[in-house]
Amino acid sequence: MRKIHPRPHARPPRTPTSGSVDFDGADLATATGAALRKMRRDIQIVFQDPYTSLNPRKTVGDIIGEPFDIHPTATPKEGKKAAVRELLDMVGLNPEHINRYPHQFSGGQRQRIGIARGIALRPKVLVCDEPVSALDVSVQAQAVNLMERLQDELGLAYIFVAHDLSVVRHISDRIGVMYLGKMVELGTEEEIYEHATHPYTQALLSAVPVPDPTVRGLGNQIILTGDVPSPANPPSGCRFHTRCPIATDICATDDPELIDRPDTTATGAHRSACHYAKENAIINSKPTPPLGEPAGI
Repeated sequence: MRKIHPRPHARPPRTPTSGSVDFDGADLATATGAALRKMRRDIQIVFQDPYTSLNPRKTVGDIIGEPFDIHPTATPKEGKKAAVRELLDMVGLNPEHINRYPHQFSGGQRQRIGIARGIALRPKVLVCDEPVSALDVSVQAQAVNLMERLQDELGLAYIFVAHDLSVVRHISDRIGVMYLGKMVELGTEEEIYEHATHPYTQALLSAVPVPDPTVRGLGNQIILTGDVPSPANPPSGCRFHTRCPIATDICATDDPELIDRPDTTATGAHRSACHYAKENAIINSKPTPPLGEPAGI
C-alpha cells in the first residue's frame, strides 16, 4: 500500500485568459457556489465514446440515475427508479433492462444510454462531443434522428461538435467553423453551406465526398498544402495564412476580425474572419451528401 500525497507544486484551477461565456445572463467563467451548481444542472454533456464513457461496474439504472444523486432536488416526485425507466423509454430502450450492464448493449444502444443520462436533469443546453463519430454508419442516422426528436420534445439547445459535414448540416441551425481554436466563420446552415466565404470553410466543403457519380467532380476540390501549425503556438496574423491559397502579406501580420459580411441580411447572420472573404460559386455548387437512411441497431 502506498500513501498518495498531493503535489506541493500542483497548479490552481485554470482561469480563462480572456473573454466571457454568457449563460442566462450570468458569466459561466466566473460563477461560483449555488449559481455555478445551477449552471451545471442546466448544461449537460454527451461524450464521444460510448464504450469508455459508461462505468462498466455500474448498471444502466445507476449510470442514468447518477445525475439525480448529484442534484437530488431535480429528482421527480415518482422517484429515481421510475424516472430512469422513463428515460430509457424516451431513448428507445427497454425499461426492463434497467439492471443490465453496459457490456450487454451494442455501441448504438450505449450511446442512447449516454443521451438518457445527458437529458435526465432536463437541461437547457446539451453539449454533444462528436456523439456519432464512434458509431457505425448504419446507426449514426438513428442517433441523430433521436436527438432531433428529443430536441423538439424537451426544448433543448445543442452545442454539437463534429467533423462530419453531412451530420452537421442535418442537425444544425447555426454553424461555427473553427481553425486552431479560433472561429473563422459563423452563420446559419444555409449561409455556411450555400454561401461560404472563408477559404478554410470552402476547403472543408470541397472535400466532402459525393456518392452520386453524375454529380461527382462538378466542384473543384481545394488541396491545402503544408502542415497544420501547433495550436499552442499559432502563426501570427491570420492563423490559416500558412496554408491559405489566397493569402497575402497582410494575412501574415494582421489578424482579421470576425465581422458581418457585406451581403448578410441581418446583423450576426453571417460572419467571417478573412481579409478577402468572398463566395466561391464553383465550390458551393458541390452538394453535401444526405445523412444515411436509418438502420436497425
